Amino acid sequence: MKFNRIYSIFLRQMYLIKSNPIRLLSIFMWLIIDIFQWGFLTKYLGSFGGAVFNVVTVLLGSVILWEFMGRIQQGIMTSFLEDVWSQNFINFFASPLEVKEYLAGLVLTSVLTSFIGFLIMLLIAGLIFGYNIFVIGLYILPFILLLFIFGVAMGLFITGLIFRLGPSAEWLGWPIPAVMAIFVGVFYPIAALPNYLQFFSQILPPTYVFESIRLILKGDFNIGMNLVLGLVLAVIYLFLSYLFFLSVYKHNLKTGSISKFSAEES
Repeated sequence: MKFNRIYSIFLRQMYLIKSNPIRLLSIFMWLIIDIFQWGFLTKYLGSFGGAVFNVVTVLLGSVILWEFMGRIQQGIMTSFLEDVWSQNFINFFASPLEVKEYLAGLVLTSVLTSFIGFLIMLLIAGLIFGYNIFVIGLYILPFILLLFIFGVAMGLFITGLIFRLGPSAEWLGWPIPAVMAIFVGVFYPIAALPNYLQFFSQILPPTYVFESIRLILKGDFNIGMNLVLGLVLAVIYLFLSYLFFLSVYKHNLKTGSISKFSAEES
């Protein structure tokens, strides 16, 4: 892998964002809306009192972390789709660019935009709703790492799926975070789910983040095994997602489908 090639993909995406303010708005607008919506909702719920721990701390913190992961996934997907919509995707591979360098460039783009969005969410949550993410302590660092790895894995998988099925399959990528939130306990403990659904929760890395957050806020810091299991699962998913995208790329290359991959085929 050559960094200058990776950087060229990243730089192209930055120029696209710079030249299209609407795209910049779409990256951050929903984050801001979600923070205000959930912030006011959690303040309302917290006004009832009697909770075991602060509702703002639990729900708003979970929303911020979940949005961060979702933006990692969607950032990779939308960067790929930009190349498809502009019918520029095939041009990359007429050059010496390798597929892993292309993917690394998309990940780098997503990392930058997602972390900026993350900081914006923290700023709004802190100034308006009095939320301090560091109430969790230094555990926030492995939580962010785990969600970052899994977000990249999801982004690669969804991008590979679109690459295999065609641009019309992009609708699969948008609801994925919302659907997955049902199983990973973003808003409630997974114990609230029926037993047959809890199995799915246990094989999804984000589950171990949100269950751990609730344990910490209850005063239970025995979450080492949760972090290990979550990180191991996240790395496995990342590896499998990369292999999946690579296999789709080789299939499209072998069959010639890559030459026909354009927005007109949706």
